[in-house]
Amino acid sequence: MIRHANFLKRSVALGAVALAALSLQPGAASAAGEPTPSSGTPGTKIVGGVPAAQGEFPFMVRLSMGCGGALYRQDIVLTAAHCVDGSGNNTSITATAGVVDLQSSSAVKVKSTKVLQAPGYNGSGKDWALIKLAAPINQPTLRTTTDGRYDQGDFVVAGWGATREGGGQQRYLRKATVPFVDTATCRQAYGNAHIPAEEICAGIMRTGGVDTCQGDSGGPMFRKDDAGAWIQVGITSWGEGCARPGKPGVYTRVSAFSQAIAKAADQLRR
Repeated sequence: MIRHANFLKRSVALGAVALAALSLQPGAASAAGEPTPSSGTPGTKIVGGVPAAQGEFPFMVRLSMGCGGALYRQDIVLTAAHCVDGSGNNTSITATAGVVDLQSSSAVKVKSTKVLQAPGYNGSGKDWALIKLAAPINQPTLRTTTDGRYDQGDFVVAGWGATREGGGQQRYLRKATVPFVDTATCRQAYGNAHIPAEEICAGIMRTGGVDTCQGDSGGPMFRKDDAGAWIQVGITSWGEGCARPGKPGVYTRVSAFSQAIAKAADQLRR
């Protein structure tokens, strides 16, 4: 979960050692690993972001182990590999969808049946996984990019994660816009820890202040395609702290794994 002492995966779900390393505040997660959102209002912000409107991102999913995700298909969630513990049958995860308010009575909750973690995942790169649901969720899915043409520009990130480094998870979905950071600049920030062929960096290098944070892991980074539709280009993965100047967020490069993800989704539906 921790690539380096200061390089933190943006999850809150992988055990006591990992939780301690993330310096979670009280209320960030229960002893059973279920997230306990803060009682903040819709006006609270993702790090440097703003509240998302109900229905604005209908493909967003909250996972009970403390991660985010997106509907890849109505019965399959795309998330980060570090959010799950291997592949196989798994009925322990609850996916919450259809709402920005996790406490809304309109929330749709569906249990998992199987998990497929990226083949060869070892904590460095290949940070994607799929979760098969017991029933489809009747919400729009988020199309994933199949090439690199959208792997630059300004991206949108969204999640229920912390609003500050070391903070607790939130009740309401928030969004932010982060600009692409080129490979050379990202390598200056992270050295060989950054894997350009498998990862995209995004953030405001000079001032920081806008970023995903702990609890946002697995959520999508997306932008508009040429037709004006949302398309997923990244998966929230890791970074040094949250919103620090000179330390951008690092996201799984979806275009590098689009074929493998599609193949894995077909396997899960058999």
